[in-house]
Amino acid sequence: MASAVTAASLSTPVAHRRALYVQTAVALLMSLAIGAYFWIDSRYPALLKKLHSGKGVKITGALSFDALLPVSASMPLFTRVWHTAANWLWTNRIGMSFGICFGAAALTFLATLPRRRFRSPIANTLAGAITGVPLGVCANCVAPIGRGLFTAGASPNTVLATMISSPTLNVVVLAMAFSLFPIKIALVRLAVPLVLIALVPLIVRRSAATDPEVCSVPNPDGWLQPAGTTLTTYLRHLGRLALATIPLMILAAFLGALVAELLPAQNLPTQVSLLGIILIAFVGTFLPVPMAFDVAAAFILMSRGVPMPYVVTLLCTLGAFGIYPFLILGRTISWRTAALVFGAVMLLGATAGIGTALAQGGL
Repeated sequence: MASAVTAASLSTPVAHRRALYVQTAVALLMSLAIGAYFWIDSRYPALLKKLHSGKGVKITGALSFDALLPVSASMPLFTRVWHTAANWLWTNRIGMSFGICFGAAALTFLATLPRRRFRSPIANTLAGAITGVPLGVCANCVAPIGRGLFTAGASPNTVLATMISSPTLNVVVLAMAFSLFPIKIALVRLAVPLVLIALVPLIVRRSAATDPEVCSVPNPDGWLQPAGTTLTTYLRHLGRLALATIPLMILAAFLGALVAELLPAQNLPTQVSLLGIILIAFVGTFLPVPMAFDVAAAFILMSRGVPMPYVVTLLCTLGAFGIYPFLILGRTISWRTAALVFGAVMLLGATAGIGTALAQGGL
């Protein structure tokens, strides 16, 4: 027999409290194991490799570092789009797998805790910002984690701050920006996500919280049954999270590929204009790109002589958000929240580009 509780308390029977402690420990260990395996085996070695490549950093696709399928301008548009989409899915396969697995584990763990949020919106935002920095996943792969946090009852502020800080405030990605760009440009790249996080309480102030996930606690002696219940719960959360996010991932891949192929980077205008900055801010905010792709792509464009206002606009928008987290946020919290985040990223990126143009005496 099992009972549904959200936390151990003095009114909870001793056997239930012991079982809940076991579930909490198992869920925490599972989350740490999933995270450690990803960070040590894949993510940070890959990020450090990009950092150490310095000015030799390369990208091989419109939306990806890796090219599983060839893409050339001579191909029909449909072929280029689905090849680019396939390359994006291939590049994100590891990070997205981690995002779904870790998101389910976080949901399982948080469901056993007595409190999942602070009373202060600022504290919830700060908690999310701190949580996101070491995650090391792009705006796409952190989206399932954000959904898992929200389903578990975390504050919308925490969810959104986590989704912003993970792709934009990672220390290795910031080190890349400071090593490849002039100090003033790198500082702008740092300032934009900080301002965006500061706006989180305003963005989500009308967002309704979800009913928190309830932890089902068995009533046995020993630890085996609670541990088994935790694993079963995790698998259920994993299946639900995969069903909710993978179809949107495929849709985002094709939408991003379509925009990337219709508006290729080599067609960027050589003359800076207000309309051009706004268009680039929209495209940069829309495209779903992998971790550190923003820094690499912006540096390559700068090296090829693209005007600096356009480079700065892309540096501050590309990778900060995207169509995939937009879809996940819309389905998870609200479409209003998703639209406000999209607009805020686009506005801040355009402002950075316009400020750069004015500093150079343009516009």
